[in-house]
Formats: sequence, C-alpha cells, structure tokens
Amino acid sequence: MKFTTPATTNPIDQLKVVGRATDRIDGPMKTTGTAPYAYEHQAPNAAYGYVVHAGIAKGRITSMDVSEAKRAPGVLTVVTADTAGKLGKGNFNTAKLLGGPEIQHYHQAIALVVAETFEQARSAAQLVRVKYDQQKGAYDLAHAKDGAKPPSGDDNKDSKVGDFAGAFAASPVRLDANYTTPDQSHAMMEPHATIAAWEGEKVTLWTANQMIDWSRGDVAKTLGIAKENVRLVSPYIGGGFGGKLFLRSEALLAALGAKAAQRPVKVALARPMMFNNTTHRPATIQRIRIGATREGKISAIGHESWSGDLAGGGPETAVLQSKLLYAGPNRMTKMRLAVLDLPEGNAMRAPGEAPGLMALEIAMDELAEKLKMDPVTFRIINDTTVDPAKRDRKFSQRRLVECLRSGADKFGWSKRSPQPGKMRDGRWLIGMGVAAAFRNNLVQKSAARVRLDGKGIVTVETDMTDIGTGSYTIIAQTAAEMMGVTLDQVVVKLGDSDFPVSAGSGGQWGGNSSTAGVYAACVKLREAVAQKLGLNAAEAEFAGGAVRVGGKSIALRKAAEGGDVVAEDLMEYGDLDKKFQQSTFGAHFVEVAVDAYTGETRVRRMLAVCAAGRILNPKAARSQVIGAMTMGVGAALMEDLVIDHRGGFFVNHDLAGYEVPVHADIPHQEVVFLDETDPISSPMKAKGVGELGICGVAAAVANAVYNATGVRVRDYPVTLDKLLAKMPMV
Repeated sequence: MKFTTPATTNPIDQLKVVGRATDRIDGPMKTTGTAPYAYEHQAPNAAYGYVVHAGIAKGRITSMDVSEAKRAPGVLTVVTADTAGKLGKGNFNTAKLLGGPEIQHYHQAIALVVAETFEQARSAAQLVRVKYDQQKGAYDLAHAKDGAKPPSGDDNKDSKVGDFAGAFAASPVRLDANYTTPDQSHAMMEPHATIAAWEGEKVTLWTANQMIDWSRGDVAKTLGIAKENVRLVSPYIGGGFGGKLFLRSEALLAALGAKAAQRPVKVALARPMMFNNTTHRPATIQRIRIGATREGKISAIGHESWSGDLAGGGPETAVLQSKLLYAGPNRMTKMRLAVLDLPEGNAMRAPGEAPGLMALEIAMDELAEKLKMDPVTFRIINDTTVDPAKRDRKFSQRRLVECLRSGADKFGWSKRSPQPGKMRDGRWLIGMGVAAAFRNNLVQKSAARVRLDGKGIVTVETDMTDIGTGSYTIIAQTAAEMMGVTLDQVVVKLGDSDFPVSAGSGGQWGGNSSTAGVYAACVKLREAVAQKLGLNAAEAEFAGGAVRVGGKSIALRKAAEGGDVVAEDLMEYGDLDKKFQQSTFGAHFVEVAVDAYTGETRVRRMLAVCAAGRILNPKAARSQVIGAMTMGVGAALMEDLVIDHRGGFFVNHDLAGYEVPVHADIPHQEVVFLDETDPISSPMKAKGVGELGICGVAAAVANAVYNATGVRVRDYPVTLDKLLAKMPMV
C-alpha cells in the first residue's frame, strides 16, 4: 500500500481500541521476569566471552601476547583481528568494531576471550598482554573548533534566507550568545548484550538491537556473508535511546567467538566499558544571534553549531529546529564538524533538536528579557504557519501557540515573578521556566504479516522492536481495531528478522510507521476474509468478532475453517512530506527551587503539553513523555561525560560517576496531549511523541533556575559551582 494522499475516514477512526489508555500487554512478562532479554536466551552449551578493550585512544598495537590467556583454566579460544580473518565495516559504523593494529578510540574492542564460565573468561582477559605505540590525539572540541569543516551531506549544508548579517546589524534589539552542551551517555538499563550461534554457514544472534534489518545487513557486510545467512532476534530490549540502533562490538565478537569455539557464545559489555566502547551524544558549541524589533518581532535569526566525531563521522545536527520553529524573514544556519579521537558520536534521543533547543530556548528567554516581554508571549508572537524558508509550504498541523497558552494557564504562569530572585520559600529561591518543544515527524516504510486462524485469533508478525515504548500494545490495538476483535484475540510477535521488515525503533517514527504497516496488512486480510466469506469487502464491517454486510453477520473465524488466512503488505510513502512540513510541537513548564546558601537545585513541578497527532495509547505515550522529561532534567542539571584530555577517554564511565536522575530527583510530572489528528502523516493520523518529550526540557529548567536566582548559565549542566559565585545576597 502506498500513502500518497491525505487519509480520509478509515476503520482506525472508530477508536474502539486505538486511542484508549491501555495497559501494556507485555507488562505481566516484564514484571514477573519471564520476558526473555538477549542475554537470557537459553542457548544449549553456551560459552562466555569477555571483551578486551584498548588502553589507549589513538595509535597502534605493536604486539599482543595471548598465550598466557589461552592456557588459563576453561579458556576455549581467543579472537583478535589477526585470527578473525578479513572483516568489513558496516554502513552504520564509523570505527571498526574489532580494532587492531590501528586503534581509533579508547576502549575499542581488540580481543575476545571465550571460556566455559564468565568468571574464567574475565580472569583470562586480564592475561592478554598488549603493547602500544601511542600517538597524539585530538580530544578537546573547543581547541579543535577553529579547524572544524562543513560536514558532508545535503541535509548538513549551510542555509541562508534573506540578508541575515544586514538585518541583524540593523535590529534595534539584539542577542549574540554562546552556549555549550557536554558529551552525554545513553546509560540505558540493559547493557549491550548478544548470544550468537552458528548452524553451518548461518548465524543467529539473540541481541539487544533497535533496528533489526539495518543491523542484519551490517552483520552480513562485516562478516562477508550473505544477508540471508544472518538472523537477528530481539523480542525485548531494556532501553536503547539510540544507543542500540546499530551493530556494536559485542554482537560482532559473539559471532566471531561462536564460530571459533564452535558453540554458542554469550557476550555482554560491562557497564564501565559501555561509555567509551559504544556511541554517545557529542558535545556542542553553539552561537545564536537573534535580532528583533522593539515590538518583539524577530527580524533575523542565526544559529551556528560546532561538534566533533571520529574521521568519517557526522555532526550533531543542533541547528535543525532553528530552520522551522520561529518566524523571521532573514535566517542563517551553519554546522561545522571537527575530527576528534574520542569514542564514536551518534544518535541519542532526539539527536539535533535536544541539544539545539538547550541553546535556542535559553536564547529566546534572554531576548525576551531584553525586550521586557513575557517569554511565553514572545514565543507566541513569533509563531509561523509556514516553513520560513519556503513560504508556500504549510505545516500539516502546527499548534505550538495552543500548547504554550494552555500550558501557561494550567501551570499558573501568571504567578511567576518577571524579576529574577524575588520568589522565596524559606531558604529556597523559587523560579519558573518555559521552553518550546519541537521535533520533526518522520515516517519510514514498514511491513507486517497478519494471520487469522480457525479460533478467530489474529497474529501479527513484524521485525519491529519494543525498547520499552509499548510497541507490542499499540500494534495489538491496531490489529484489533482493524479486524473487529478484542485485544485478547490478538497475538503480536516482534523483533525477528524472519518477519517482514518494519520501520524499527528510532527517530520517533517507530509507533506511527509500524502501526501503519500493520494497518496495510490488515486491509489485505480484510479483503481476503471477505472473499472467503463471499462478502463485499468494500461494504464489510468488522466488529465483535464478526463480519457484517447489511443484515448478514458471519463469525470472523469461519473464514479460516479451511486453514489460516494470511496477508502481508507494507506501507510506503509518497511526497506528502515535501508538500507539507510535518512536525510535532509542545511546551514545557518547570518550577525549581534553588537553595539560597548552597546553590542546590531541586525541580518541584513539571508540565508538558504536546501536539503530536493522534495518540494511539495515551498511557504508553504519557510514559514516554515523562521518561523523556526525566532525561531532560538529567541533561540540565547533572549529565556530563568528563574527558581526560591527556588520555582521550571519558573518566566517569559508570553510573557512579555519570549521574542520572533517580526517583528522589523527579517531582510530580503532568502531561497533556492536545486532541489532534494529522491526516497528512499516515492512515493512523498519528505522529511520534517519544523524542518530543525531551526537546526543550533542559532549557525550561535552566530558565527556571535563572528566574529563581538571576544567574544565567549558558554551559550545561547547570551545577551549583556555576551558580554560587553569582547568587544573590541572602
């Protein structure tokens, strides 16, 4: 099925199942510990692998002695780049997953020790003797900034509309400020883990991976085997946030170790190794210039961003939202990419918009203050209904103003003191902050197979993954709505490359795209069922486990009495995304308390108002948004991968040193979804929301801290050491 024209009325609009706040159908398995995660798959006679990581950030291995490790108790084999044979590099990898002799970053995998037990493998790994020729590397973005170059790719090119420089210089009210965001880690609960087993020339990987088909292709390319000889299975994933989008070292090494040991091998990265071995969100330096009239209309807006990555990598696209979020006739964006020898930078929840809005939404507050204007009002009067660079291209839906107004009313924004440092609660200084939320709506083609059996059970098969987002449930809701059955009559099977290729979990496209693929397959199944029953499919109504046409009603299961009825299809998309700008919008409101004596910051209240198309399951969507809001608090107040600029590695590479929010840090959170459908997006009329929830949160916190204290921090995280020296006298 191809989606080329806006959606009209369809069975999803009944909203008998879709759109309901529904408990996750995988919940009982998660809470009882019976949901099998990658490392828990029962592989008979499995051995254990332990990864040896590079002890330098840049240079070469001059020698590696594995003889003592091989003689250690229980050791079956040791895999290195020398013994692994010729390996390719996947389409989605920047650095090689198995290093040697060249070392590209600290903790790059350089060997795998395979033994009978995990403890034996870990112990023997300490016996691998490696000597290096260490080379000087580049580890400091600020130092490398002047040598940064324009990144490749059409989407990363400089943009220009009108005369930014002239308009900015002529603006009566101007802001020119620099902001920095640090390197950040995904820090998901489940580590990167894989079990690999070979059967002849075919390999199966039970792995923690968000994008099954992407990684299946990269396994094949890296190993130099046919794609049909690779199977990936990933039914449950304990968090990903972009860190499990791609093939990583533990999966490749499990496959290599299993082949060498001739038995299944289990590999999990130890938590301290994940931070430097896998991907992270790169740091940014951002310069924002905004010029406005004295009435508050933006006349010029410019956003420049610098980030770094390994050679061949890409930028953190922090300027993207600034092309679309606010009106203004004169505009400019630039990105520059420095080559750094740090671990690979790549996608982390809302790549681009999350760090970009951390800067832009502080800048908007700063300019509002210069204008002596309420920051909510300033954002509202600079709203736009069209793409500012292509004024004939309208937004499919744009309800930013409603998000801001309704959020301000619900949060009690009118009680905020416009003068910083004036609200007190005992020793605590109280402040409120706001920020707009923006994330582009993306769709990907997605396929599914749907099966009806003689008991009236509908089974859905697709390689879509569930990273804790509720994919099982919204896919079941979609199939139940389309086929007119209850949720307990739907079975959902996910995360297996033997199933039709889905959109996968990433880019905020997963829920909308994967359910659209199920919709397409169910349309075909409805046609097949109607034909089997001798009914007109165009007139057929599927409800209550039956098919009705006029006064005739036949039980759905009757169509499968002679055998299962199976249908498979995919949803593809035309050019509606070129005709209309598709985006999601929101507004974040935060209240903080800052200790007047110590500078300790506590978040007191949080509210998110989101406009993101039809919400397929409000309960799951709320969970996604409050989780994203929590990550935003971390980004604002604590998360910072600290770089050792001598050794080229992240020092705080565990959850003791890399702080993330815990329950005690997070107060009451409220989420409001505007009642919206977007027929331009898909037949589901939905859009993504899981990444929108993090966009703007950190800036809302930072703006609240400023309102409480009068101290403006432009370098994240907003820690007390950056506040104390400038705190108001008490």
